[in-house]
Amino acid sequence: MSPRRLFRTVAVAEAVTWALLLTGMFLKYVTETTELGVRVGGMLHGVVFVAYVVTTVVVAIDARWSLKRTALGLLAAIPPFFTIWFDVASERRGALPERWRLTSSEPASTLDRLVAWLVRKPVQGALVGVAAVAVLTGAALVVGPPTS
Repeated sequence: MSPRRLFRTVAVAEAVTWALLLTGMFLKYVTETTELGVRVGGMLHGVVFVAYVVTTVVVAIDARWSLKRTALGLLAAIPPFFTIWFDVASERRGALPERWRLTSSEPASTLDRLVAWLVRKPVQGALVGVAAVAVLTGAALVVGPPTS
């Protein structure tokens, strides 16, 4: 999977889970019918939010994004649906490549070496990505929701 396709998939998934969470909040706080939407939508959104952060960092390292672009990409996960805007804006500016740079280029730093391993071994890289999302989500659950 190309960096562009991976990033787009996760950015859209993050926006969809935002919609689910917002729908759940409407049902809980406006119609006062159920809080199931918040429980399910909130958990899904949390997991996909973490996946978006991990994906953004990996793509940023591989594509050599500036610190400013990387920070903007990470901040785009906070307001609802901004990940789609960031995805479209980044593609227009040529910041989302069709190929992983580190599949063929020599890594220059420790972070480059880590990302090179992830993209050169896609099955193991995907497993490490899933494990990273699981560990980070678990840590967030231990810390508790942002309002507590």
